[in-house]
Amino acid sequence: MPNVRRSDYDVTNTVKVSSAPSVRDAVQELYEKQWPGASFEPLARAFHDFELAFTGRMPGYFGVDTVYHDQQHTLDVVLAMARLVTGYEIRHDGTPEALGAERAAAGILLSLFHDIGYLREKDEEARNGAEFTRNHVSRSARFMAHYLPTIGFGDWVERCGEIVHFTGYERPLDSLKLDDPRDVKLGHLLGTADMIAQMADRCYLEKCRDRLYPEFVLGGVALPLTSSGDRGIKYASGLDLLRQTPEFMMETRKKRLDQTFGKAYEYIEPLFDGKNPYLDAIDRSLEYLKQILRSESWRLLRRNPQVFAAQPDSMTQVRGLMVGYFKKVWSPD
Repeated sequence: MPNVRRSDYDVTNTVKVSSAPSVRDAVQELYEKQWPGASFEPLARAFHDFELAFTGRMPGYFGVDTVYHDQQHTLDVVLAMARLVTGYEIRHDGTPEALGAERAAAGILLSLFHDIGYLREKDEEARNGAEFTRNHVSRSARFMAHYLPTIGFGDWVERCGEIVHFTGYERPLDSLKLDDPRDVKLGHLLGTADMIAQMADRCYLEKCRDRLYPEFVLGGVALPLTSSGDRGIKYASGLDLLRQTPEFMMETRKKRLDQTFGKAYEYIEPLFDGKNPYLDAIDRSLEYLKQILRSESWRLLRRNPQVFAAQPDSMTQVRGLMVGYFKKVWSPD
């Protein structure tokens, strides 16, 4: 195994998170070891269908064209979620709080499709999935309402439609209708997986600057309309986004991961002898960014990892759309 972590591998540098089959195999090993006798077939089918959708081979959908929320991002989250539900079950095995095989599988399904709302349907006028930034979670819930019954999880449609909102900010979490505390915990694990996987990405800083910023522009987040109808500026550029990233990372850790999600990231630790490779990677990335901000040595952020989208020129297309958006917003009437 290379000493240097590869850009499309997980935090342990052992699982290729740009590959659906590689992540599927890693998840299957965890699942079948923790829940022996439970069928992995619905999850195997879901991995297959996920790959069809994100590569543009599912009828009615274009493939993924968001360059930050690409296929690698989702698969990284899926692996983190599988580890979290396994670690949780190890600590709660034999207790009323245990998830059980079906609920754990539902959690993994949620992680597979939590961002499918970014995919454009072929009868929509949107030019890029980033335009759905503000409502992609509800779109993901809508997709699962139709999809889950096809793999034997029809009973989970209503719950999954609520739990998926733990990955976003579209709805207040205290408004979600979940009667079983185990389903709330599943939401905590899912939201945690989404955050720790992306922040622990080896190229997280470059991806924020080069990929997340264009998505924020196209999604109306970077330059939002104010209540008076004026155009505000939340993020003036990719570098401005990076300057605000340390605060985001620290606030996310304190308020969302520690408080709201109850330090659910600790359920990674039973799988790694009490250590947490995700938090370690996040801490290293945060410290590195602080050093760069102090010195303004932006040349230190030089990684340019592959985008795992449906089309090889997705980055060029997104940049072109962003330039067009700026011209439209700032051009004189």
